[in-house]
Amino acid sequence: MLIKMHQSLQKLSHILYSMLLVVIFTNCESKSKASSANAPRVSGPVIVDVIIGEKSSTTNVIEANGTVIASEFVELRPEVSGRLIYLNLTEGKLIQKGTIVARVNDADLRAQVSKSSVQLDLAQKTVNRLKQLLDINGVNQADYDAAVNQVNSLRADIVYTQALIDKTVVRAPFTGVVGLRQVSPGAFVTPSTIIATLQQTTDVKIDFTLPEMYGSAIKTGSLVDVEVDAVTQARGRALIVATEPGANTDTRNLRVRALLKGASANPGAFVKVYIDAGKTRSSIKIPTNCIIPDDKNNQVVLVKNGKANFVNVQTGIREANTVEVIKGINVGDSIVVTGVLFARPKAPLKVRSVKKLSALGDSTNAK
Repeated sequence: MLIKMHQSLQKLSHILYSMLLVVIFTNCESKSKASSANAPRVSGPVIVDVIIGEKSSTTNVIEANGTVIASEFVELRPEVSGRLIYLNLTEGKLIQKGTIVARVNDADLRAQVSKSSVQLDLAQKTVNRLKQLLDINGVNQADYDAAVNQVNSLRADIVYTQALIDKTVVRAPFTGVVGLRQVSPGAFVTPSTIIATLQQTTDVKIDFTLPEMYGSAIKTGSLVDVEVDAVTQARGRALIVATEPGANTDTRNLRVRALLKGASANPGAFVKVYIDAGKTRSSIKIPTNCIIPDDKNNQVVLVKNGKANFVNVQTGIREANTVEVIKGINVGDSIVVTGVLFARPKAPLKVRSVKKLSALGDSTNAK
């Protein structure tokens, strides 16, 4: 019995010893793998694509946002308060200048005119009688003058009341299209009540703003292109008729007004205005994704002697996918267009291919 127990203890010790060896071997293998993973790797040069700097023509076309406004616009309002007794408005229809569109109740004012007319007739008869008496010294001059003054006062009252009656009539100040009616006959209106709008849409205008630095490009009498429909890209021409004499102090923008020709647009619509600032020049263009912006400067990466050379550049006119470089790079420089984010100063670079600016297109969006 004791011999069997001794043999069992020996087997158990052998099993525990074997398990301990397996654990130790596994732990060592894991450490070996971790050490090999943490070992520094030797990386090669960054693979990049480049373009060769060359000059091309740059056209300075300025794009501005504009708004269509009616040639003439007015809100039809009464000049006096009262009940609306007449309304002659057909929404969306053309009405001629001088057309009576609304009339406010003026019965009290007409009654006042009638009353003053009766008083004037009596005062005039009194003046005639006093005139005859004055000729024979039957009345003094002061009484006669007072009677004449009464006549003049009543006449002035009639003129004043008639002016108030004229204010009860709302007429179209110009030929135009009536907007949506805001009131109904019988409503009580005041000078703040809008009856309807009236717009002259035969010759619409374009109001747009642009930075004051482009003020020299705007000249009264010059033509600009206007995109009146973004979907169909329909365009027209607009004649610049006026500019604000000063720039806006908040935005530093100039406000310009032009008369649209050869196209139609609804007042209030958004349009794009394109101004040719001239000064077409030859300069170096690069894809916009080549630019590395920072707080103070814009930089690009050049390949010189197989290494990355970061240089500061001064940019000019921006287009859809390209930007003009005024200063910082020269004709013949190799400019990195892909792999820009992986380049480090003075780090080795490997040029994979030389691209053409015209062939990059929208693919320049990928760095």
